[in-house]
Amino acid sequence: MDGTGVLHAAVGAVAGAATGSAGAADPGSAAAVAAVDQASLGLVALGLACLVPGASLLVSGASGLALAFRISPLVVGLTVVAIGTSSPELAVTARSALAGEAGLAVGNVVGSNICNVLLILGLSALVAPLAVARRVTRQEIPLMIAVSFAAAMLCRDGLVSRFEGLLLLAGYAAFTWFQVRAGRADETSVPLDVKRLPQSDDGRGAAAWGPDLARVVAGLVLLGLGASWMVDGASDVARALGLSDLVIGLTVIAIGTSLPEIAASVAAAWRGEGDIAVGNVVGSNIANLLLILGVGAVLAPHGLTVAPEARQLDLPVMLVTAMACLPVALNGQSVSRWEGGLFVAWYLAYVVYLVLSALAHPLFGRFVDAMVFFALPLSAVTLAVLLARGLRQERDRAEAEAKAKQLPRR
Repeated sequence: MDGTGVLHAAVGAVAGAATGSAGAADPGSAAAVAAVDQASLGLVALGLACLVPGASLLVSGASGLALAFRISPLVVGLTVVAIGTSSPELAVTARSALAGEAGLAVGNVVGSNICNVLLILGLSALVAPLAVARRVTRQEIPLMIAVSFAAAMLCRDGLVSRFEGLLLLAGYAAFTWFQVRAGRADETSVPLDVKRLPQSDDGRGAAAWGPDLARVVAGLVLLGLGASWMVDGASDVARALGLSDLVIGLTVIAIGTSLPEIAASVAAAWRGEGDIAVGNVVGSNIANLLLILGVGAVLAPHGLTVAPEARQLDLPVMLVTAMACLPVALNGQSVSRWEGGLFVAWYLAYVVYLVLSALAHPLFGRFVDAMVFFALPLSAVTLAVLLARGLRQERDRAEAEAKAKQLPRR
């Protein structure tokens, strides 16, 4: 089965869940599924097929050009590589904002952040337990929580204005500057992707820039085409199924644009580099909110409008998932396999909630009752226990370090 066939089967499975409660002409019925023609699904598949290699080409080509101009590998890694890995989200959000599809733009950012923590971090931990550096638990995760809270506050009035978008971009510039400064002071904190870059241009001259420049151009073209096709195709699918652009952005688009992070984080976990997997997720979430949401707000003609459903559910879920990282990471300075499984279960429950709610399925009420009266309280207790244990471990480590400093030197 080709990519379009897989997408058509997935759409049919999602929409078919509501067939028992919807008439033949209702959204989600067989007629609605049939209305999702092969062309729309083909656009989504082509867009996805262009975004992933486009991001890879852009990163490799831009890194090569920067090194050819003798720019530090550290700076290259923390700027070119960091932005390049988020380029699928950036391209889709920018295209959506320019096309007036605010639901797709906001849904892509919020959905990607939820996907990064629950799905990507969860899958990576299932592959292998993830070690978490103390700097991540003390600095990056709290910063991610603070940025998530700030973004939620900006969205509370239903609009992220162009001025607020500029503030977000300024915040990302400041974050990058501090990252570069901290990386120079502590070489061990440099992301692995940076360490793997060449340490010089190997004496290459201007004639050798051609391949790198070609990769940059090819990457930009693929990203532009992929974003355009994916947004157009996803909008057609949403209209045919009676789903909002927001729901499509939170699910299909968010997962699709997060594929580079999924591949990088799972591969890092498989190699035993769990700290890199955690760093990819945290850094990507910060970039999504500061850089990508900022770009979307600046490019949108009148700023990005935020739907009431996003303000009432999805933004709070994004904030809670960011906060959930802290107790999990503090507990033993790692993310265990069972914690990863819990994250994946939460993500599946979130997606099921979105689908059942959008399709007005008769099981929606029972599902909500099960979540409210069982799953959510149990999860809250679990996180509270993990937080208490993690804080106690952190205090014990601090006391042990203080005692070690007081011991007389021989």
